[in-house]
Parts: sequence; C-alpha cells; structure tokens
Amino acid sequence: MPLEARFAELKARGEAALIVYITAGDPSLERLPEILQMLEDAGADMVEIGFPFSDPLADGPVIQAAMWRAIQRGVTMARVLERVAQARERVHLPLIAFTYTNPVQRYGFARFAQDARTVGFDACLMTDLPPDAADEWLTHARANHLQPIFLLTPTSTQARIRLVAERGEGFIYCVSRTGVTGARDTLPPDLPELVARIRQETDKPIAVGFGISKPEHVRQVAQFADGAVVGSQIVYYLHEYADSPHWRTVIGDYVRSLKRATQEQEP
Repeated sequence: MPLEARFAELKARGEAALIVYITAGDPSLERLPEILQMLEDAGADMVEIGFPFSDPLADGPVIQAAMWRAIQRGVTMARVLERVAQARERVHLPLIAFTYTNPVQRYGFARFAQDARTVGFDACLMTDLPPDAADEWLTHARANHLQPIFLLTPTSTQARIRLVAERGEGFIYCVSRTGVTGARDTLPPDLPELVARIRQETDKPIAVGFGISKPEHVRQVAQFADGAVVGSQIVYYLHEYADSPHWRTVIGDYVRSLKRATQEQEP
C-alpha cells in the first residue's frame, strides 16, 4: 500500500498517523515478528525498522546502544530482511526500512531495493542520503515500488524543501529539532511554523519525529502535522523489559496511549 493511502484513510477518520521506530535485533532478531505483531495490535499505523549500523550519526544514545547490541549478536542486513519476510506472514501494517547509505551501498542499491520490496517493506528512509545525491538510489527504489523518504530539518531552506517534496514519496519526514534522536520533555515552540513552511511547497503528508515520547507530544503534533514518529522510548522499553513476562502489556499500553493521542483534540 502506498503510504499516502494510509494517511488518507486516517485523515478521513480524523486521526493522525502513529509511526513507531524499532531497532531490528534488539532485544533479539528472533522476536521481531512478535514485536511487530504487538505494535500492530496496539494501534501503530506504520513501523520503521532500523537496520543496525556501526556509525548511526543521526541517532542518540538509546538507539546507538540498541544498534550496538544487535551488531554484537551478529545481526546483518540479510538476516533482518529474512526475518521481516517471516513477520509479513501475519503483520499487515506498512513497514519502512530505516537505514544509512553506507550499508545499503555495500549490499548494493539495486539488490537492496529489490530484496526490501520482496520481503514486504513499503518504503525506505536513508537518514544521511540527501535528495540531490540520490539519483542512483531513486532509480532502483522506484523501479521496485519502494517509496523513498527524505528528511527535512529546522535549517532546511525553501529550495531544499521543494527538492524533498519533489523527490520523496510516502511522506515528508520533518525533524523537530537539530541534533540526534532521543526523548525530550517538550517540543520546540517553532515546530508548527516549520511544518507550515513545508506545507507551502507540498500537499504530501508530513510526519514529525525526533524528541517525541509522550502522548501530549503526539497530541500537539497531531494538531498541525499528519503523523508523529516515536522511537527512542519504544527502543528503551524493549530493552528494559526484554526479560519481563509483562513486556507486551507494558509496551502495548504505552503504544495505545500514543495512538489515542492521535485521535484527540487539544483542549
């Protein structure tokens, strides 16, 4: 399903999208299908699956640690793809491959685009690939109907916003603040203005990520954007409760609270 179609369904119901990020292989690659199933059951609308990488410059300490643990367990790009294929037997929500350029180049742009689409990914976000240097990747991604997603930040110029709007598909990923991923207490006060600047150049859905960890954050974002991305807090819980018999309940309840916030208006 094109991601725009999922956003349109949610908008028709008066909801914003809840997009959840997890790191493949943490707490274990074997548990990836049941984690995805739990997230779908709890109300996540889309899931970004992070491929472990040794130098994740866009990510904060929580996700960096998760990637390192996964690498130490021998998780590779090929093994993640294999596990996603198994998960697709019972998981139906849109899946987004979240990665960096270097490991995809090593795997091969053409091969990765084909394999990622074959196992069930709908889109791919390479955090460090700018749209003006993405010609080769876009050729293979589009040939395999794998939607390419690009980032915009508070420092993006209108020219960069126009380029991302032109070359990206699925949705525009709006980074809420400069810096790396990680939970924060509050959202930047100028975030609605940034989203408004992006809307001047595109009618594609806009999702906001980086620093979103609480239902109140999601509720705020849902007032002016089409989706909210929650990552570091989910990754933290998956590690913290990895050995708890109650992990599904704890994380499921948290995700449900986030999803409810996409359906609520601020008082």
